[in-house]
Amino acid sequence: MTDKTKLAVGQEAIETFGWLRAHRFLLLRRASQAFFLVLFLLGPWFGIWWVKGNLSGSLTFNILPLTDPFIALQGLMAGHWPELTALIGAIIVGAVYALIGGRVYCSWVCPINPVTDGAHWVHDKLGLQKGWQPKRTTRFWVMGMVLVASVATGTIAWEFVNPISMLHRGLIFGMGFAWTFVIAVFLFDVFVSRRGWCGHLCPVGAFYGLLGSKSVVRISAVERAACDDCMDCFAVCPEMQVITPALRGKEGDTPLILSPDCTNCGRCIDVCAMDVFKFTTRFDDTHAPAREQRKRTQPATGASKAA
Repeated sequence: MTDKTKLAVGQEAIETFGWLRAHRFLLLRRASQAFFLVLFLLGPWFGIWWVKGNLSGSLTFNILPLTDPFIALQGLMAGHWPELTALIGAIIVGAVYALIGGRVYCSWVCPINPVTDGAHWVHDKLGLQKGWQPKRTTRFWVMGMVLVASVATGTIAWEFVNPISMLHRGLIFGMGFAWTFVIAVFLFDVFVSRRGWCGHLCPVGAFYGLLGSKSVVRISAVERAACDDCMDCFAVCPEMQVITPALRGKEGDTPLILSPDCTNCGRCIDVCAMDVFKFTTRFDDTHAPAREQRKRTQPATGASKAA
């Protein structure tokens, strides 16, 4: 731990680069999330039907079909072979996320992400403890149960409780029962489990993590030798466990963050005043020398910001 851990998260980057530079990827993500949401709302709200449907399945300009591959998988498990357009749409979406990183969906597209980010902000402002922290593998068990439920009921089971779909319905049709699920996710992350929904329970995130496990786009701690141990990257990362192998690796270890849990949100790049991180590809074999002869403290026990 250094004196810089006493600064507010991201303050050093703001002083070094300015507020806009220190929030660039956060702002881009919010713009991206708003863009996709508005595309789907143009039709119901203004009668501009460039895109019909929602994130589960849509048709753009009456030409391009896009289908959530997790929805398509549930349909297949339920015994329903999708129409050709839906199958093509699932292949297109699956291929894109397999290439750029499956959990990019979670941080750049999913409308629940601002909800859980807001919950995390409230959680920190209230100074609450981490709360219940189920194992991160729990979301894979939830995903498995969803698929089993689809087989047993012959339905796309997750859509009955999917907060993403519920949020869309709430925005289109107004306040109603659908908002209960969204509010429940918010309250769960504030009072029950810090970053609990996206980090531990959401089966959609689990599926997209598997889908993008070999994706090309990655973040690299290429300048990890310059790390000043401010711990800001751990504090802002929604999946902080992915940083340690890349940042704390020994000399010769890859600085690439290769874990499929990484959402490629870019916040570690934003808040790092030392420019340690950058977007690159999994084929980038640049190896910055790690600090030698130095014992590093693990973020879970040694950093007040990450705690």
